[in-house]
Amino acid sequence: MARRTDAAFLALFALVALAVVGVDVFSVAHERAEAGRPLPIWEPAVWELSSGLVLIALIPLVQGLTRRIPPRRPPAMAWAAIHLAALAAFSLVHVLAMGALRYLAYAAVGQFYDPLAPLGDWVYELRKDALVYVSLVGLYEIWRATAPPAPAQTPAGPAMLEIRDGARRRFLSLADIAWVEAAGNYVQIHGGEGAVLHRASLSQMGRDLASEGFVRIHRSRLVRRAAIRAVETSPSGDFTVSLASGEVLAGSRRYRAECLAHSA
Repeated sequence: MARRTDAAFLALFALVALAVVGVDVFSVAHERAEAGRPLPIWEPAVWELSSGLVLIALIPLVQGLTRRIPPRRPPAMAWAAIHLAALAAFSLVHVLAMGALRYLAYAAVGQFYDPLAPLGDWVYELRKDALVYVSLVGLYEIWRATAPPAPAQTPAGPAMLEIRDGARRRFLSLADIAWVEAAGNYVQIHGGEGAVLHRASLSQMGRDLASEGFVRIHRSRLVRRAAIRAVETSPSGDFTVSLASGEVLAGSRRYRAECLAHSA
């Protein structure tokens, strides 16, 4: 199942709101005709659509507040007071914005609509807006609570090292690198493809590859610890590292403890 998102909730709620708008338009037109006061269909369309569009535009704000202050977090008085204040602001913005939209729509056809007219019916609109707001918050909480978990991340492919040779670039899998050796202003990378020169300092390579399983065994050598098969220490404290490839590398006593710790 696809992961549920805020955008999907908004789209679903918008579809429902627009369906309600369509029903209300024809209901208002029918009621006016039944009462002997018929009116052109565009007027109830403007009234209902302006209200619906503003409500849809306010949904992301309600979602954001609900995420930050869910109505299930104690203390109840705190979130209840915040959501009551938000409801009042939600309703006030709704009536003012839909009044402005109606004014613009009427002006487009050469007629006048008082943009503050809906504010005169704010108590009536507030009751309807309270139902919408509570429904939004409640349904959004259910939507989030019942959403399936995000899909597991697909494991990333093998880490790659970018090798630069002038304008040419190539990529070498770190899993194919056995050890790295300083070579002046370059390092020599040893692995399945043989020895490859790469313009970088060994110190920089050590920092970059430390989290990728490489350990320093000498001031001029790094080794991928997964490639180590055996470590032998001499009486002097120096040591040698035997690799899976059969190569044997000398290590310095300065780095012996670090190498043994990583290879344990």
